[in-house]
Amino acid sequence: MSNILTKDQINDYKTNGFIYPVPVIPSIKADYYAKKLLSFQNQHPEHLSGIKARKLHLILTWMADLISEKVILDAVEDLLGPNIMCWSSTLFIKDAENPAFVSWHQDGNYWGLSNDELTTAWLALTPSTVLNGCMKMLPGSHKWPKIDHEQTTDRDNLLSKGQVIKKEITDSDSVNLCINSGEISLHHINVAHSSGPNNSKSKRIGIAIRYITPHVRQLNNYKDSATLVRGTDTYNNFEHEPIPKYDYETASMSFFKKFED
Repeated sequence: MSNILTKDQINDYKTNGFIYPVPVIPSIKADYYAKKLLSFQNQHPEHLSGIKARKLHLILTWMADLISEKVILDAVEDLLGPNIMCWSSTLFIKDAENPAFVSWHQDGNYWGLSNDELTTAWLALTPSTVLNGCMKMLPGSHKWPKIDHEQTTDRDNLLSKGQVIKKEITDSDSVNLCINSGEISLHHINVAHSSGPNNSKSKRIGIAIRYITPHVRQLNNYKDSATLVRGTDTYNNFEHEPIPKYDYETASMSFFKKFED
C-alpha cells in the first residue's frame, strides 16, 4: 500500500522516469525555508559559490529537518521502499535575469553508483516556471542504454563539469516540470533532463535531494557517506553522516568540508 502516491503516479514514474507535481509542504513553510536559505547565503557566500551548494543538511539544523520532511519521505518510500538514505542535497539558485542553465544530462552516467535505486526529489522553494528556468525531462529516457557524455567549459552551466549528453535532443519532445513552492517533482537517476536560464525578475530557488536505498554501493574508489532518514541500514555501504544538533557543529562541519568544493 502506498503512502501518498497513487497507482497512476507510480506507473507514470516507471513509464516516463518522473512525476510531478507532488505537494509536500505548505507554501508558507517553503517560504520559511527560502528565507533561511537566503539569509545563510548572505552571511556565508563562500559555501554557496553564488549558485549552488551540496550537503548543507550536514551543518544546518533546518536543512536537516528539510531532508527529513515526513511527506517527502512518504513519497520516496512509495518508490524506493521503507529504508531510505539521503545521499546528497544540492541547492540550485538561479538569480533573476541570469543566463545560468543546466545542460541535458543523465545523473547516473557519472555518479558511480551500483544500481538505479535512487530518486531525486526536487523541491521548489519558490515557484518553478518556464520563464524562470524550470526543469525539463525527456519521457522514457531512463530506459535508454548508457549514453556517453562530454565535458564543456560554459561558465553559465550549473553542472560542475558542464557535462552534456552526446545525443541530439529536441526540446519539443521534453516536458516542462512547472511546480509551485512547496511541491516536488521526483525523477529517476537515468532520465535525461535539463533546465533553461531564468528570464524572470525574481530568483528561482530549488533544492535537489537525492535519496537512495542502503543496498546501493559507491563503485568509485572512495568511501561514500549518506544520512539515514528512515528505516534501517543493514548493508553499511555508506559511512553514516552525523545529524547536527545545532548549526555548525564541529563533527558535522568536518564532514561538510569534504563536499563544499
